[in-house]
Amino acid sequence: MDQLGLRPTAPRPGAPVQQGVAGRQFILPLADTNCETSINNVLGDLQRDAYPVSSDQRPARCTGTAMQVAEALMSASVPPGSCMARIMLFTGGPGTEGMGKVIGRDLTEEIRSHKDLAKDAAPHFRKAKKFYDGLAAEMVAHGHICDVFSCALDNTGLYEQKEMVQLTGGQCVLIDTFNNVVFKDSLKRMFAGEAEEGFLGMSSHATLEVLPSRDIKISGVLGHAARSEKKSSSVADTEVGLGGTSQWKLCGLDADTTLGVLFEITGNGSALQDQGQAPQLFLQFITRYMHWSGQMRCRVTTLTRYWTDGSNSADLINGFDQETAAALMARLATFKMETEEDFDPTRFLDRSLIRLCQRFAEYRKDDPASFMLHSNLQYFPQFMFNLRRSQFVQVFGFGPDETAFFRLTLFKVPVLDAVAMFQPQLVSYAFQGVEPALLDVSSILPERILLLDAFFYVVIFHGTTVAQWRKEGYQDRPEHEAFKQLLAAPQEEARTIARRRFPVPRIVDCDQNGSQARFLLAKLNPSATYNTSTPMSSE
Repeated sequence: MDQLGLRPTAPRPGAPVQQGVAGRQFILPLADTNCETSINNVLGDLQRDAYPVSSDQRPARCTGTAMQVAEALMSASVPPGSCMARIMLFTGGPGTEGMGKVIGRDLTEEIRSHKDLAKDAAPHFRKAKKFYDGLAAEMVAHGHICDVFSCALDNTGLYEQKEMVQLTGGQCVLIDTFNNVVFKDSLKRMFAGEAEEGFLGMSSHATLEVLPSRDIKISGVLGHAARSEKKSSSVADTEVGLGGTSQWKLCGLDADTTLGVLFEITGNGSALQDQGQAPQLFLQFITRYMHWSGQMRCRVTTLTRYWTDGSNSADLINGFDQETAAALMARLATFKMETEEDFDPTRFLDRSLIRLCQRFAEYRKDDPASFMLHSNLQYFPQFMFNLRRSQFVQVFGFGPDETAFFRLTLFKVPVLDAVAMFQPQLVSYAFQGVEPALLDVSSILPERILLLDAFFYVVIFHGTTVAQWRKEGYQDRPEHEAFKQLLAAPQEEARTIARRRFPVPRIVDCDQNGSQARFLLAKLNPSATYNTSTPMSSE
């Protein structure tokens, strides 16, 4: 602040205190006609650094210093709580100079990997992480939001910068280049108006307070939020996620922001029964936030449930949502992977599933064919199977930045989108109609089009016969109008998915046996391979 000349001077005695005056020269009203011109001029004048870089050196990047300056400018320019304040970081490479650097400039030094982090062999990691965590705390204190757009083939330091996004409720996009349509479309959606397509409904300066009934304690929250350190008698001693408080601060939130609140049951409502009252519990969620229109709003949601005896399995099963449980288990497992040493996520998921089946499944000992689960539980084992082999648990083949991006997105999106990340949805399009398909190579048929929604990308896969018909131009002939509609249906559905999702998914249009078909095959169960007697598909 002092170096930038933004430290406010002491006011004269009796003069009113004006916040944010020191940095007003850096603010231009959005309604000003010169605003768009000024921004376009600044962007148009941007050029690559003309300073020569040796072939054995990385470019000099002071990412951490730039973020520190941006936070200082924002703090001096915008009074806290007056409006939404976002800091957007566009980075095309790792920081190599100053505070927050993640790697040196010498190309002989390799970027840190998951193996290096596990062995504490990343020399810059701890210092950079501490710096960005401190910067994140400053942003939370001032109510600022941090968005990161990392567009590079190499790691850029998102793993170290993760707290800046998660604690402030910001957005994150990770892609290979700034020319990619995923980056361009995602950035456009950040500035979409309320009446425009792709509007995110972004709000700011929010707080979430939870008030439970007696015999219920708050363990913590899993999601994009920060602790408010508000103590109460309803706070549990055992913390899970962001615990130790009954209130959380959300600097930024949008229509898709989702928080998972975990509770500890310390009683069973028997005291109410002794008093002749109904054994009923209450949970109240109080959300205060600044609407995108600038208004402060308060939303109070009160839920009530009846206590039930733990031996009554039917009541517990009827209240079980398997999709929500799977999404919450994914958040909990990834949180434990980051915070607990020697944590085995596969063992954790397996034990959780075994305990569930022992408690609620019906079976006869030594008779596997007799095993049966209630319809409210029947897909949960499948969710756990796909979760334990997903990118959230198996980090092999992914860099730390990719892992950070996956987890940041998982902790923000709604339940169904979260489930799609580790168990993609596969839909079949054929002349007979549209129907769900199994995540198995047996679903591949020559006269079928498959649509795979894996959240981060959407695949439109044409069978061999459909691809051949398309190449011969059958869709352009009037007598084959049905085939034209068959080709158009998955394309329209893919565009619909892309319009409602952030970050915008990559759309892969491919044919069977083509190089891009790997995006589909990587998600399918290989019940048949090139080494088996059965074919790779049902041809």
